[in-house]
Amino acid sequence: MPQIKAMYSTLVREDFPDTMTIILGEEKLVYEKRSWQINGEVKGLRYGENPDQPAALYHLKSGSISIGGITWRSPGNAIVSAIDEKQMIQSGKHPGKTNLTDVDNGVNILQYLTEKPACVILKHNNPCGAAWADSANGGLERALDQAYWCDRIAAFGGAVIVNSPLTKACAEMIASSYFEVVAAPAYEEGVTAILASRKNLRIFELPGLGRLAELLASSWLDIKSLADGGIVVQKSFLNRILQNSDFLPATATGPDGTEVSARFPTPAELDDLRFAWAVESGVTSNSVIFAKNGATVAIGTGEQDRVGCVELAIHKAYGKYADALAFRELGMPLYDLKIKAATDASLAARLDEILAKTDAKCGGLAGSRLVSDGFFPFRDGVDAAIAQKVTAIAQPGGSLRDAESIIACNEAAPQVAMAYTAQRSFKH
Repeated sequence: MPQIKAMYSTLVREDFPDTMTIILGEEKLVYEKRSWQINGEVKGLRYGENPDQPAALYHLKSGSISIGGITWRSPGNAIVSAIDEKQMIQSGKHPGKTNLTDVDNGVNILQYLTEKPACVILKHNNPCGAAWADSANGGLERALDQAYWCDRIAAFGGAVIVNSPLTKACAEMIASSYFEVVAAPAYEEGVTAILASRKNLRIFELPGLGRLAELLASSWLDIKSLADGGIVVQKSFLNRILQNSDFLPATATGPDGTEVSARFPTPAELDDLRFAWAVESGVTSNSVIFAKNGATVAIGTGEQDRVGCVELAIHKAYGKYADALAFRELGMPLYDLKIKAATDASLAARLDEILAKTDAKCGGLAGSRLVSDGFFPFRDGVDAAIAQKVTAIAQPGGSLRDAESIIACNEAAPQVAMAYTAQRSFKH
């Protein structure tokens, strides 16, 4: 067993070259490999996705491309790939590939949430929870708290990424749980000392997290490597829903030729739909997100069918909501409560109370809004969400059965709103 555990803390030898050059036609991009002085040693990435995979991190050093009239990201704009020793306040076991790609997906999501202090907690490159709140409504402390309680179980060992200077209250919340990474644009005085009590926590100070709105002016070359050694290149995804007015009314023609339209969301509903659509840009497809009051309530990721993704998110919401009640009221996870309730009548009664509260609140989904990264091919996914008392839905539109989804919203009592994003948000 000790030998097996050692692989997680062992640096894997990598022999990747110091530079990497990509030539597209007559244009050239030159990348430089990153390494750091850590405890008197020069170290690169600890390992790749798994401990037996050598890996190297490169950042764009020079060059530019001009393809299709698009403004492409140029050298000097790096945030995660250009991290240096000064920004690596505490290296922990020093970062591997998954630590940095989690931070990078946090950047990807937070670039659309720059209006308010915002927090996203990621695990396995998917958000466990995300939230934003203006200063008058608790600011970053509230955003962190809501992001955490969306799914405190999944957040265990995750990465906390924020777009505002980290406060003492936030640091105390983070230090009270187990996280692998925290990244912020800056830290208030004394905050890093609180975080450093967690010796294996990687603490990054990335000033670019405070200037994320600048990223929206350019795209990057998105490269996907295939198992056969081939490569697919594409322009990076750009979220088109940057303000509430970007949503479109949901209308469609039914099979009988009749035009149907849905109730358009209220301003408050649009706020939550826009927030959720921003988070959606960082979620593995097929996916759906339930959100309420500027925070995610449940996130369904990576399912092959859309109704199954909705059902999975609902199932997770009920479990996480009950767990949060058990943890807050009794100081124990729901799992432990169920075990102890089998032989303790008083705890069995408390368990029944918690499960009843969970059912009454639909696992926290009642009153929430739903976004879907792809259209609904059938109305079953919409019906499943409506059964949990959502008030508004946003989806790309474009299905042959859009009319059926709209009719499902119109048949609901009270009537559920629907809007189109006119954009799919798949992430494979």
